[in-house]
Formats: sequence, structure tokens, C-alpha cells
Amino acid sequence: MAGLAEALADLVRTRADRSGWILGLSGAQGSGKSTLAAKIASILGSEGRSCAVLSLDDVYLGPEARADLARRVHPLFAVRGPPGTHDPVLALSVLEALGRPGPVRLPRFDKGQDTPVPEAGRPVFEGPADVILLEGWCLGARADPSAARSDPVNALERDQDPEGTWRGAVEAALAGSYRTLFEAPDLTVFLRAPDFTTVRRWRGEQEADLARAIAAGRPGRAMDDAELDDFLARYERITRRLIADPPGDVVVDLAPDRTPGPLQRR
Repeated sequence: MAGLAEALADLVRTRADRSGWILGLSGAQGSGKSTLAAKIASILGSEGRSCAVLSLDDVYLGPEARADLARRVHPLFAVRGPPGTHDPVLALSVLEALGRPGPVRLPRFDKGQDTPVPEAGRPVFEGPADVILLEGWCLGARADPSAARSDPVNALERDQDPEGTWRGAVEAALAGSYRTLFEAPDLTVFLRAPDFTTVRRWRGEQEADLARAIAAGRPGRAMDDAELDDFLARYERITRRLIADPPGDVVVDLAPDRTPGPLQRR
């Protein structure tokens, strides 16, 4: 990813012409978005540019808010991940604040505790940021109004959402406040996995790494294969759609070992 990070940093150098300029990084789970964002921020930071990083994972709704959605809309919203389980309005407000002078307390989410980090424990960034890196697995995804009426793509949709209520609510979220957030980046790069089977393998490797860290003393819990399959089933429909019809201004095809291809400008 080092070469890709340098290429994207060079793209930022030629494009970023004001404070608060936003580079969006989109790609399936396990595609290396967080690592890439950190590398780009490090490169630009070494040149004296202030870079802030924000992930969609930072603005997940807490368990109480998701439980409310589960009661009012559909039980599948109890589990974080798909559109509808984030706070895009919060993300937009943070992006706007980062473009102005002054301190900004950045949201963070504790996945181990499944809850937002309390305000006192969040990092503070002194704005304005020269560049903001916004990354997320579904960044740039376009809503598909037909999803609620289409055939299930997996057992979870077939067995737990037979009427398409959850699918319809996810697509409605994409068409609403998520769309406004996804329009915020000045340039969006999509990291395209070869296929969903590869995404499953990549995500499984992450869980294996977590399991080894836990065995070495890190707190937390890794998912087993059945839990991981259930978890990824919530992402499958949109992930497949993004691979088939990628969003963004630049697409980078990833090999099965995550080796990136050239920048494909659109």
C-alpha cells in the first residue's frame, strides 16, 4: 500500500487548494482503508500539512439508539454495520468543524464495548485541517429503490427480512442523510476487491489477527466463522453492488493479496 499512499498523496498535493479539503476512501471490509488513510496522513504530515482522519466507524449509533431502531423499524438494526446504524449528521458536523479554526473533539467508537467513546476520552484536533481523510466501507454507495422487492442475496435476507422491510430502510437511509455525507468529499477513491469471496477471506484474516492478539493478552472477543458469516451477510448486498458499479472519481483494483493496480480516473 505504500506506493498507493504516495500516489494518492500526490493527487492531494495537486488538488487540495483550501482548508478542509476532503479525500474520501471507500472499499469493502478488509481492503486496507484505515491503513491507507494513516499512511497518507503520515506522508502529508511529514510535509507540514495538518491532516485529520475520520471513519464511518467513528460515528456508529450506540446500542440504545440501535435497539430503538430495531423496535420501530426492523430487528436487524440492532447490529451495527449497514446504513442506518451510523450518525451521518454528526459526521457532517465534524467535517464542517474541521475546516474552521479551533479545537474539534473527534468522535470515536469502542467496538469492544459496542458504544461511542465518552466525550472526555475523545481526541482533540486543532483546526483548521489542511486535508481531511474520510473513510468508510459504503462511502459513495448509491441507493437502489428496488432492493426491498428484489430476491434475497443470502440466507439472512431470506429468513430474517422476507418482506424486505430492512432492505428498504437501509436503501432509504442511503437516499437520505448518507447521500449528503457522501457528497462531502472533494475527491473519492474506491478500492475495489476482486469479489465478495475475497472480502470474506480478508475479513476472516482480520478476525484471526484479533484472535491471536487476544490470546496474547489483549481484551476483546473474536468472531467465529458462523458469527462472521452472519455479520458479513448484512454487508453483502451493498458490497456486491459497489464492486459491480464502483462509486467515486478514482478506482483502484486490488489483487487477492491486496496489491493495488494503477489509479483509474473517471
